[in-house]
Amino acid sequence: MKRLYFGTDGVRGRFGDAVMNPDFVRKLANAAGRHMAAKLGAGPKRALIGRDTRASGPALEAAVAEGLVAAGWNVGLLSLAVRESKSQLGVVITASHNPADDNGVKFFASTGFKLPDAEEAAIEALIDSPAASTATRGTIREVGEAKMLYIGQAARLLPPGALAGWKIVLDTANGATCETSREVLESLGAELELLGNAPDGRNINAGVGSEYPQQLAARVLATGARLGIAHDGDGDRAVFCDEKGVALDGDEVLTFLALGMLKRDELPGKTLVVTVQSNLGVDAALAAAGGRVVRTNVGDRYVSEALQREGAALGGESSGHFIFPKISPAGDGLLAALAVLRVMRDTGKPLSELRRALKKFPQAQKALKLAAKPPLESLPGVQNLLREAEATLAGTGRVMIRYSGTEPKVRVLVEAQTDAAVAEWMTKAEAALRAELTVL
Repeated sequence: MKRLYFGTDGVRGRFGDAVMNPDFVRKLANAAGRHMAAKLGAGPKRALIGRDTRASGPALEAAVAEGLVAAGWNVGLLSLAVRESKSQLGVVITASHNPADDNGVKFFASTGFKLPDAEEAAIEALIDSPAASTATRGTIREVGEAKMLYIGQAARLLPPGALAGWKIVLDTANGATCETSREVLESLGAELELLGNAPDGRNINAGVGSEYPQQLAARVLATGARLGIAHDGDGDRAVFCDEKGVALDGDEVLTFLALGMLKRDELPGKTLVVTVQSNLGVDAALAAAGGRVVRTNVGDRYVSEALQREGAALGGESSGHFIFPKISPAGDGLLAALAVLRVMRDTGKPLSELRRALKKFPQAQKALKLAAKPPLESLPGVQNLLREAEATLAGTGRVMIRYSGTEPKVRVLVEAQTDAAVAEWMTKAEAALRAELTVL
């Protein structure tokens, strides 16, 4: 279903542009409030709003609150898990791993899962329609207990003192997890070396966090830490660095987590959910252990939807999103870190050994910046290239071309059995795209 404002992860843009400004966000929140209120029917409505550390956050938070209050919602500021608080709507103001000048708005249902595409399209349809003047106004209040409740619940995922004697480098990207991840890991006994832990509203993701693991790796080597953990600005990602100073990708982490859960009979249906972006080696590793992989479109919302359909207990993306729906319906970098630490404790193995569970197919990725994004289906040369790749590689590799959901880019992924084959198909794919698109 085509949407004008919503991408793969909410509405996002540079603060002050046509959509990421208080006036538009107020209308967006009001439309969401009216849509969800009509769906829920009579009775009081409660929403929770959370945000990261961006300087634009307070203004957008106020705009979201005003829009929801005008639609009759009672609003709590400083979000805790929506489903734990029995709220019917959650709103998160963040642009995740993007620079500080960007921001965004994401909506969550009472289940804690992101709203599906159809719901977002229905909200968009209401943005420019006037609100009913008879709507009862709601209220705004602070939710002070959220942080401590979250910290307490997360800390209980490992035994008391489980990390005593562990030295860990923690990079919180000057973002939303600066306090929570540190407090949980320290409460479990870890000795922390901190990076990206001084937010000022402008430095979120600025050379630190999951997009910049180089500092993390260097600090791990310099301090002799057992591992490094890096979050992004809103804390829904985790990137790990082993004791040798080498960063893992999400596929390596998903593979050893899934194999461990499979061995402990904690993987219902023996199923791991990943996106089409994940390496084909994940499928091979799970199949060899008697498991299976279900693939979705790129975006943690689609992983979440597949987890619900399959009744599965683990899913994620190679970019560092990990979802454990039995614990939390949304991606959470701290929960991912605790899951990895559990495997390290239980097996006694370092990350440099655990990561070997995945034998990757050779892979290459490329992103091309575009002037416009016409439907890929309308590009005959690109479609011919994809058909040729499917017929030639036939299960031994693949060529995947897709548009970014948040940026004016087309992304290409190529996998094959040899590096030479990968390079050949990447050259063909890029040539086909440049022939039919305006690449900047």
